[in-house]
Amino acid sequence: MRRCLSLTVFGLALACPGLSAAQHYDIDLSRIDPAAVMATGGDVLRRASTPAIDSLFQAVLHASRQPDEARALCALFEPDAPRDLAAFQRTVDRLGPASRNRFASAFTDVAVSGLQGTPQPFDAAAAQQVLRQAAVTATLLHDGFMLGMTATGTDDASRQARCRSFRQMVDVLKDQPQPQRVLATRWLLNEGLTLVADSQPAG
Repeated sequence: MRRCLSLTVFGLALACPGLSAAQHYDIDLSRIDPAAVMATGGDVLRRASTPAIDSLFQAVLHASRQPDEARALCALFEPDAPRDLAAFQRTVDRLGPASRNRFASAFTDVAVSGLQGTPQPFDAAAAQQVLRQAAVTATLLHDGFMLGMTATGTDDASRQARCRSFRQMVDVLKDQPQPQRVLATRWLLNEGLTLVADSQPAG
């Protein structure tokens, strides 16, 4: 049975550092053309450099370790959650200053290198294999991981289980070598985290 936990985290970085915590965070127009990024989003991701993609992963990793910030991130990953620009902005507003700065810096790096670079090598099958291996590792390390990844309910318990599994998956991916971690991140940014539950070993 296929279950998808969407991880469209690319838009989370649409924030500008340097404002007070009580203010709204808007798109930083100083180095990028947001219209060009939005028009060629998939192309930007394919062309973005390895360090830029990894910086975006690191921003997600650090935010996922803070309970309040993790809840804000996980709210975007819910099956029924809006993931338009306004939703991304609301999420960014709930992050701490350090996380806002990480996402803003990472997004800028992805956008600039993606608009200026050449297509990077990408093997979708290899990326899926990295994610499946990470899921196996997370299943061995964390009781209830696969239950959380395949939970579809809208009740609070299901939401918490999905969020917990998301954090566990990110934590496992951090230990992958950078090429594999970036390969998986490119897949997540384009496709979301799709796990085939019946492809995992029993037990």
